[in-house]
Amino acid sequence: MRLSPTLSFYIGRQFLLSFVTLFALFLLLIVLIDVVELLRRTASRPDITFSMVVEMAFLKLPHMGQQAFPFAVLFGGMAAFWRLTRTHELVITRAAGVSVWQFLFPVLALAFMLGVLQVTVLNPLASTTLSRFERLEAVRLKGKNSFLSLSQGGLWLRQANADGQSVIHSDFVIQTGKDVELRNVIVFNYKGADQFRSRIDADNARLEDGFWHMTNAWVYQPERVPRLEKDYWLATDLTLAKIQDSFAPPETMSFWDLPGFINTLKKAGFSAVRHRLYWHTLLAAPFLMCAMVLIAATFTLRHSRRGGTTFVITGGVLTGFILYFFSDIVFALGLSDSIPVILAAWTPSGVAMLLGLATLLHLEDG
Repeated sequence: MRLSPTLSFYIGRQFLLSFVTLFALFLLLIVLIDVVELLRRTASRPDITFSMVVEMAFLKLPHMGQQAFPFAVLFGGMAAFWRLTRTHELVITRAAGVSVWQFLFPVLALAFMLGVLQVTVLNPLASTTLSRFERLEAVRLKGKNSFLSLSQGGLWLRQANADGQSVIHSDFVIQTGKDVELRNVIVFNYKGADQFRSRIDADNARLEDGFWHMTNAWVYQPERVPRLEKDYWLATDLTLAKIQDSFAPPETMSFWDLPGFINTLKKAGFSAVRHRLYWHTLLAAPFLMCAMVLIAATFTLRHSRRGGTTFVITGGVLTGFILYFFSDIVFALGLSDSIPVILAAWTPSGVAMLLGLATLLHLEDG
């Protein structure tokens, strides 16, 4: 029997309403927790007002919403199927000859579209607001004058020039507007990828158009006497935007910008494992949403025959946390290159979908 459009619309609407309600509740809970945490961190800072704290909490909210998105789909599906089961609407539908796969199809289609919406719309918004949040956090809470001064070990850069590649280290970075100045600079120059050519120690280096302008630079070359250059220019392809991007975590970059940035990192000699892993995880997001719907159906449809409220709630919560920790473990394995990036990104959604399909095939007769 073919599922009627009216019934498909009705089931899909029930799922969508449950998802929107739970997602809004999750966002409200997240922003309240973030406000409390930021108030705790700024308790000793009288210069930071409550409005600043609220602004930072809302800037971080879209990123945290991405983390809660799969759980909203899972619990939204559970709530919708639970209500339809308790009111015997699904029982009547199945008695009329409609299989479980037929009335799951509109919900699966909606979950897939929600996953696409998360990746194409929510992710670009979250990356922009998270980048703004991290800049405000660096200045207001960590007392940094520049978003570039992130590491206690100093700043490390890798660049390409006409003669080969260079690795730059600096103990201190000053950013004033669009100007970047490095202090206590050490530069290792290579011919090709790994053939050492020279070393430069300079008091400071200022980024100019296509060059690093160094002052009081000692130049060391193999089998030559070191020489002091009061002014030394080193060719570079770096810009302020490239320097900032090289330290930007993938979460602060839009889904649409990641492929081009990954190619740039590869050309510069970086592996970009974390950025590639994050991008493939975003690609797998729509399938993860479908897997959440299958898992939700596994618990709530089974209730009509055996379980109870406790089983549904406990099973759903445990499943959500198990999937969350499993995803984190696989992500860490991919980040350390223990397993391929594509396998690490697609395994959580693939395993969850296979488990949901297998369980439904075992419990249902079609």
